[in-house]
Amino acid sequence: MSTARTWVGPSAPERLGILRGTRSVAIVGMSNKPSRASYFVATYLRSSSPYRVYFVNPVLDEVLGEKVYPSLAALPEVPDLVDVFRKDADLPGVAQEAVDVGAKTLWLQLGSWNEDAAAIAENAGLDVVMDRCVKIEHARFHGGLHLAGFNTGVVSSRRQVLA
Repeated sequence: MSTARTWVGPSAPERLGILRGTRSVAIVGMSNKPSRASYFVATYLRSSSPYRVYFVNPVLDEVLGEKVYPSLAALPEVPDLVDVFRKDADLPGVAQEAVDVGAKTLWLQLGSWNEDAAAIAENAGLDVVMDRCVKIEHARFHGGLHLAGFNTGVVSSRRQVLA
């Protein structure tokens, strides 16, 4: 696999459209450790989004009081969006699994970029987003993003005057 980035992802309006069309999210590589990004994203999506959120990790049984499924195929419904927190070598396999279950979107988290995985998903008609965080994107489009990660309730493009 080449390290050069030639793939071009969806624009901001296209990402907003993906999120608006999503009803269910499967978090692949869910962790039970609060310090991990998947845990943080899961808590945000469960509390601040309308999505049905499922957790996928073959070595866990329960996280945040919810059942953890061993695979995408084991979920009670086909997820619209597959949010992936896995190492690079696993990404093409997860992309194929997302295709096989009929997901609509493959979303690779911040720091995840795998053009082979993107090609597998796109060739099967899935939307693909790479190197972006679902939590950040959702909050950005829904007025909940603040430098510290908190919702201030104020939507403005002006910098706050501190003195």
